Amino acid sequence: MKTVHVIGGGLAGSEATYYLLKRGYRVLLHDARPIYQDQAHHTELLGELVCSNSLKSKSLDNACGLLKEEMRHMGSLTMESAAMSEVPSGNALSVDRDIFAQFNTAKLTSFPNFELVREEMTSLPDEPTILATGPLTSPALLEELSTLLNRKHLSFFDASAPIVSKDSINFDIAYFKSRYEQGDESYINCPFDRQQYFAFVRELVHAERALLHEFDTKYFEGCLPVEVIASRGEETLRHGPLKPFGLGREGYPRPYAVVQLRQDTKLGDYYNLVGFQTNLTYPEQRRVFRMIPGLENAEFLRYGLMHRNAYIDSPNVLNEDLSLKAKANVFVAGQLIGVEGYVESAATGILAAINLDRKLRGIDFRQLSPHTMLGALTDYVLHYTGKRFEPMNANWALIPDVDKNNRLAGSSRSLDLIDSFMME
Repeated sequence: MKTVHVIGGGLAGSEATYYLLKRGYRVLLHDARPIYQDQAHHTELLGELVCSNSLKSKSLDNACGLLKEEMRHMGSLTMESAAMSEVPSGNALSVDRDIFAQFNTAKLTSFPNFELVREEMTSLPDEPTILATGPLTSPALLEELSTLLNRKHLSFFDASAPIVSKDSINFDIAYFKSRYEQGDESYINCPFDRQQYFAFVRELVHAERALLHEFDTKYFEGCLPVEVIASRGEETLRHGPLKPFGLGREGYPRPYAVVQLRQDTKLGDYYNLVGFQTNLTYPEQRRVFRMIPGLENAEFLRYGLMHRNAYIDSPNVLNEDLSLKAKANVFVAGQLIGVEGYVESAATGILAAINLDRKLRGIDFRQLSPHTMLGALTDYVLHYTGKRFEPMNANWALIPDVDKNNRLAGSSRSLDLIDSFMME
């Protein structure tokens, strides 16, 4: 039985491990927790979701919806875990993050050919390896990578949103409704009138922020802190995460802006503030977010937190099969290669494992078609030619010949290509 090392127990590492276990490899999964504390994770479970509990849209005409379906066709552990832990959230796939990670962990540890090694890796093995330590890779391993690749790692700042107790929400003001009549009432809505909204924005913009100890503070545009969005103009929030459209109630004044809260647990006792990633200090989060109508007595079970996300210069340091040019036995997956998002990270874990398996079996490498969402995403990561390589989410602009009028046809073609790719 051949042995493969996987470094990192997040979504990408879990997916890679699962694929390789099913192929009959002995897998040593190295995870640094609890020896190394990254200040973002809260448990020692595998596949823990840090920033949000949402895996985005379920729809096949949505880029991330297609990517999730591609993963199902590839035998994804993430999709199995999500099915077991799903919570109501309209057209999105959201999960109870504890049940999700518990299922993920139980599934992997059930294999007799699996070994979990709790240690911080500061160097890369010479045996076949998948590196999937994610954006919170420890400084020691990042330094090792920088030396090996002869270049500094890249980075941006990301943040998570706070979670509150449902019992502390004032339902004399807040109400259940999903946007645009999605057929359920999955979200809790907190409506602002015009005066309340502008007072909130003023306090939010001027609230005290936590120190980042970085001179070059660069944010990922797809996950900006709510206070940064607000600083771009007083009306910006109500045209972004606080947009009120589709959230009015018969018999009540039309809201000027609305904060939505999404269920975070199966029991429905915890809710997170949608779009409220933040770098405010904990006391300021409590003070300012209690200005939201209905949250004046909110009990915060977890505060928002900002963290630095590192990634490598993939177009210049990776081979076509996601292995390192400087150390070809090491395949890299997840957010470390410059994809952004839970689903994107997990999907590249499957692909890296497929490439490694084929190499070990002596099968020629085959590029995944850029007419699939995963193929298009990895094509971007490997072949970006701009001035500064930036992380990327799944999006339709990456796939050739697909526009808003033929997305379902594009999805059908993509899934056929994935099935063909997996049969080899």
